Amino acid sequence: PKFNTTAGHCRYSMKIYPSDDFADPFDNSTPETFAIIVGCTFLVVALVFCVFDMSVYRRNEKLVEAAARSNAIVSSLFPTNIRQRLITENQGHAKTANKRISNLKGFLKGDRNVSIDNNEPLADLFLETTILFADIAGFTAWSSTREPCQVFTFLETIFSSFDKLAKARRVFKVETVGDCYVAATGIPEQKVDHAVTMVRFARDILVRMHVLTKELEISHGPDTGDLSLRIGLHSGPVTAGVLRGERARFQLFGDTMNTTARMETTGQVSRIHISSDTADLLIQQGKEHWVVKRNHPVEAKGKGLMQTYWIGMAFEQSETGSMSDSECDIATTPLTINSTTQAVQTVPTNGLDERSLRLVDWNVEIFLHLLRQIIVRREAIRISRRFSKVSKSEASTGSTEDSAPLFMPMDEVKEIIQLPDFDPKIARMQVEAAQDVKINPVVVHQLRAFITYIARMYQNNAFHNFEHASHVTMSVIKLMGRIVAPLDLEAMGGTTDKEDGSSKPPSAAAALHDHTYGITSDPLTQFACAFSALIHDVDHAGVPNTQLVKEGMRIAGIYDNRSVLEQNSLVLSWQLFMSPDYGALRSAICSSGRELNHFRELVVNSVMATDITDRDLKQLRNDRWDKAFAMFEENSRDATNRKATIVIEHLIQASDVAHTMQHWHVYRKWNSRFFGECYAAYQQGRSETNPVDNWYRGELGFFDFYIIPLAKKLKECGVFGKSSDEYLNYALANRKEWEARGREVLADMVDALDLENSSISSEAAKPDPLALSAATSVSTASS
Repeated sequence: PKFNTTAGHCRYSMKIYPSDDFADPFDNSTPETFAIIVGCTFLVVALVFCVFDMSVYRRNEKLVEAAARSNAIVSSLFPTNIRQRLITENQGHAKTANKRISNLKGFLKGDRNVSIDNNEPLADLFLETTILFADIAGFTAWSSTREPCQVFTFLETIFSSFDKLAKARRVFKVETVGDCYVAATGIPEQKVDHAVTMVRFARDILVRMHVLTKELEISHGPDTGDLSLRIGLHSGPVTAGVLRGERARFQLFGDTMNTTARMETTGQVSRIHISSDTADLLIQQGKEHWVVKRNHPVEAKGKGLMQTYWIGMAFEQSETGSMSDSECDIATTPLTINSTTQAVQTVPTNGLDERSLRLVDWNVEIFLHLLRQIIVRREAIRISRRFSKVSKSEASTGSTEDSAPLFMPMDEVKEIIQLPDFDPKIARMQVEAAQDVKINPVVVHQLRAFITYIARMYQNNAFHNFEHASHVTMSVIKLMGRIVAPLDLEAMGGTTDKEDGSSKPPSAAAALHDHTYGITSDPLTQFACAFSALIHDVDHAGVPNTQLVKEGMRIAGIYDNRSVLEQNSLVLSWQLFMSPDYGALRSAICSSGRELNHFRELVVNSVMATDITDRDLKQLRNDRWDKAFAMFEENSRDATNRKATIVIEHLIQASDVAHTMQHWHVYRKWNSRFFGECYAAYQQGRSETNPVDNWYRGELGFFDFYIIPLAKKLKECGVFGKSSDEYLNYALANRKEWEARGREVLADMVDALDLENSSISSEAAKPDPLALSAATSVSTASS
């Protein structure tokens, strides 16, 4: 304040700042840059750490899942006590790993003072056990007619159901060897009533097998319902343990296993066969009413004569309802099958037995699958036409009601059937449109009604019946499934679009299309082949065409004494198909008159191909084959369609006699039926020669001059893949087996028929008590 008031003083203010030259060296962003870099580095490190932590977490999750799966596998393979010992051994193995490695190195270097530390085997002796062998009787022959996926689906369904029953009964599943299910009680925990428990389990799986095979016949086809179990049981001591090696397994050894195997092989289908040891244990447990002594001792390989026993009907009655509610659910719950064959109303099934009805269900599923492919292709064509110009002549193809009545199929046999060209654009659209395909319930109902009516039109012959038609249909489906589809190799090429918007098939797909002659490109062709197999023997009389002509039957005159049975089957089936009752079904299969005529050509040619005795048809087929595979120039489209016609006819011919090119047991079954049909015709006076006189040599000639050449032609067609080799190998094997055992088999067939006829005669000769009672009453009243 003094300064401010002093006179003579001046006030100054100064602003001090650096000059530009002085400030420039210090004016930079280095600190901020370093701060940003440090911050970013920290974020990157944190992010990397998070990613690493997540990867470790996921890896640990995978390890835990893998450990859980491994534990589940081990749990299914080994009993509890063996599993615990394996875990303990593994822990001890980790502690002594370094020591054993050093010892092993010293041993390999030649140091004989070093001993290798070997753990003792994981094995135990179980004195009180009961072993079960359950073999699926007829499975080998059945599986020879199925695709591999069907075989494994069947086994998985059956054995997984057995596993549930085993868990409910506390039975230990040992393993499955092929189609044989092996189980044990008294392992790993001792069980006083091990024999009783195993017999109950055997009964459970026998009943369950009966239920499942009937249900699976709808999806797996004919003869599935005939499969059953042959069960053998034996009680005694076994040595059980882990047989170590690359694929360690828990296994049982000892004479008890051998004896059980003999009980199974010497048993009978759908029966439980037990040894005397098991029978004694059951009697000790108060179950003597279960045991039925076998009439005669059995000769067991390596055992000599053995007195054995059956589990009798008293057991079946006493065990009814003995399971708990949860167990009963497992044993009686029907198998769920994806089926779309629910009809809008009940279809009359007059005259059809339970077996035929199951075959009807299976055929409905087969034809629904083929019908879906037709609908998918039709939808793909419809979508394709939106983007292309279609002339009125192409779009307008008439109505499905315009087809002329089929009266003389012989006159309609074509040398060449035109199949549609392959269009890769439509093929791709088929895949896209196949996601959601729904069939009108009315169409499903009409399809079921049509197949049911066809089944009723078959006569009750031993061979030419609805079951045979279903077998032929199954063979057709199998052979068509072995043809490679053009779409499978479409990715190898590309689609080259022309300037007009159309497309040409890529080289790989086009070549493969020509290789399969277009059959797999046309779902309608596939449906027609299966349809022909279903109807080809409708109303068969049980005698050959020559006999009908010789007898002067009216039906033979109608068809000019040529291919009488084949033409009659075609006419009856086509008239039924064209009935107004099946209008919706017909429209679903053929949306236009052009498609209906194409379908008709395919069916006529296919069914008429099953007549292998008509000389004119045979000459037509031979000439077609020579033209198709002769070395001369021809229009490529005609050449392809001619070969397609040949393949279709050979497909139906091979399927019609497929039993001769399948497993020996399948051949014997159908050969026996055909012999029975011919023998019945002879006994009825509808055949001059006794089939016994020439059956052996006739079968050899049939193999040499028709079956084996036909199998070779299947191979020469080059479109059936492994099936051609499979059919040829079976044909050669069956021919060899028949040559060696044919006379013996023929004698057995004659004895079986004579026994059946004598039993029928004796039953017919027995007086009817009701008739006698009625006659007595009438006589008394008259008196």
